[in-house]
Amino acid sequence: MTSSYPRLWPEEQVPGDAEGCTDCGLHLHGSRMVWGEGNPTAPIWVLLDNPGAREDREGKSYVCGTRETLQEAVDQVGLTEKDLYVTYLLKRRPHRAYDKESVRRACLKHLERQLGEKSPQWVICLGNVAVQWFFLDLEAEVRKLRGSWHRVREVRTRVSYHPLAVRRRPNLRSRFLEDWRTGGRSRRISREIKRSPPSRRWMEGYNVGIGCAPAIYDTSIPAKIHYINNTICVWE
Repeated sequence: MTSSYPRLWPEEQVPGDAEGCTDCGLHLHGSRMVWGEGNPTAPIWVLLDNPGAREDREGKSYVCGTRETLQEAVDQVGLTEKDLYVTYLLKRRPHRAYDKESVRRACLKHLERQLGEKSPQWVICLGNVAVQWFFLDLEAEVRKLRGSWHRVREVRTRVSYHPLAVRRRPNLRSRFLEDWRTGGRSRRISREIKRSPPSRRWMEGYNVGIGCAPAIYDTSIPAKIHYINNTICVWE
């Protein structure tokens, strides 16, 4: 483990009109609301099922295993907290049994509000719960959807395993990192293009894309190239 992680990422302040929301009933579990963390204006969103543990028994803040594994992957692919905004389907951590479907349905409005206000370029859903509720398909599974880009809620979307699943099943780690390398590569390309847009010949030769599917750097796939505000997008 390097010295750059784990670390506490700054939390975004909960909007005043949402802070007192009791629709889902999780306020009765005694956990505080977490709206999101990282960079609220970042192009890449990460969606998880719930915020997880935030403080120990003495009330001291710490990084839980989920966020530690996420940060490790982010670090290895060359991204930083400035590139990412992490948010949650549930805005409070459950502490006991609850009606999962009704609670998730009640909390979905907060996520939809965030999407409308922030308009991310890409969303990475981690774990089946996040995938099912973002895709609005309760039969959706990471193992069937990972490895490709999807268009969901008008946003380029990718899926991968939940960080806790990766911690419990080490054989998933290489796949988890593989999924993150695609997102990391896309973000690094976008930074380079905005600094110095390459020639059309260079683009046609390398077929790079900004978070576009089905594969980045795959020269076997014909590309349509479009310039939008000095950013180049391919694969319509």
